[in-house]
Amino acid sequence: ERLNTSSYVNVVFEKEEQEVALMGLGINLADQNVYPNSWQIHNDCLNMVAKLWNCPYHKEEFEKYGNVFPGAGTVGSTEACLLAGIALKKRWEAWFKEKHEGKSPMAMGKKPNLVISTLYQAAWEKLFRYMDIEPRLIKGTLAEFKLNPKDVIPEIDECTIGVVCIMGNHYGGQYDPVQEIAKALEKLNTEKGYQVGIHVDAASGGFIAPFQPNLPPWDFRVPQVLSISASGHKFGQSCAGTGWVVWRQREGLAAHIAINVTYLGGSTDSYTLNFSRPATGVYVQYYKFLRLGKAGYQSLCDNMMGVAKIIRDGIKAMKGKKTGKPLFRLLDDGDTHCLPVVSAMINPDLGIKYDDIDFQNMLATTHWYVSGYRLGFHDPNTEETVALFKDTDKNQTMFRVVVKANMTASLAKDLLKKIAHCIDRCDHAVENGWKPHLRFHKVRKIGHPGSHAHSTC
Repeated sequence: ERLNTSSYVNVVFEKEEQEVALMGLGINLADQNVYPNSWQIHNDCLNMVAKLWNCPYHKEEFEKYGNVFPGAGTVGSTEACLLAGIALKKRWEAWFKEKHEGKSPMAMGKKPNLVISTLYQAAWEKLFRYMDIEPRLIKGTLAEFKLNPKDVIPEIDECTIGVVCIMGNHYGGQYDPVQEIAKALEKLNTEKGYQVGIHVDAASGGFIAPFQPNLPPWDFRVPQVLSISASGHKFGQSCAGTGWVVWRQREGLAAHIAINVTYLGGSTDSYTLNFSRPATGVYVQYYKFLRLGKAGYQSLCDNMMGVAKIIRDGIKAMKGKKTGKPLFRLLDDGDTHCLPVVSAMINPDLGIKYDDIDFQNMLATTHWYVSGYRLGFHDPNTEETVALFKDTDKNQTMFRVVVKANMTASLAKDLLKKIAHCIDRCDHAVENGWKPHLRFHKVRKIGHPGSHAHSTC
């Protein structure tokens, strides 16, 4: 697992952590009355996450609902995104009926829509399908990988339930400019009488961005942010199947999600799509919060960003032997305000006959695993494979290296050696008649190529 840089998911645990995980297997977290202490651990974790994201504290509401912020522990960020999306839809339906004298959107033949980047994770396509929501897809550019407010605003109308901003897309690790989009939304809402807000999909960035100084506000400090979701099992350092969603307030948001359950020997509220589940993820998350603390997470973030810089600088320095030109074109956001991810493509100007996926396959023979994929995706509106960006062909390829907590500087240097070695091997193989692209590189129908890191959510 130490050589797997293709996935975002944490799979490395201390012995004591594994013991804690096993304890959780014997606990049904849904049965809050039978396991009140385990449920309190859940709430403690939720409160820590909410405070990390600067969720507003409303004393009366906080105490009324058991001294816990509005939110839930979920089975990965997929469930968290679905819950947030449903809450946005219910909130919009209430606003629409009030605006149209009690007439429902369905009665008027209106379909809700959600504005989101084409770099979305697979969870959102599930929301589009399951909840019958039209995706308003915004294409970015190869130079930025980000939502542009100028592209977002024209897509919004009275049927828009919200805008999703991604804090750390899984292709290149860039952050959408939440504050800029929020300012544009505030102006539009004032002019049109809308109430369109933002959900922040921080599946990967939720436990990285809070530890990056001088980053523009992206969380609940931005008034238009209504909810935030994240995977606990990525940079939150918990085990697979751990996620979190937090709402700004219960009224009009989390209130649409809660289901009251009375048949387990008491009265409890459930805020999740899933019901019975083990306490394993919550236990491991709690262990990590206590084990590391804010200082520990800060240290991990600094270290991962530093290791990513070693790899980035090494790739940047590589030159084509015949041309002396840069061998790779870097695509990520650099050394600071982004995920600890290095993304690049073989320099198209060099006319190399093999692509990034061929290179990825060659690198796998050294037991190093990176994600190579085409820049095309399945458009749920047209059911066709189209280009991911405005300015890129859908068959263009790239690769991505995810730096996790178990990646060291010495391993990074070994990876760079293997990259240089495999480029030489690819060059030599082509000179000796090797025909690249022998493997069929299929674009995923649900989600995007290379988004397997999110398939465990």
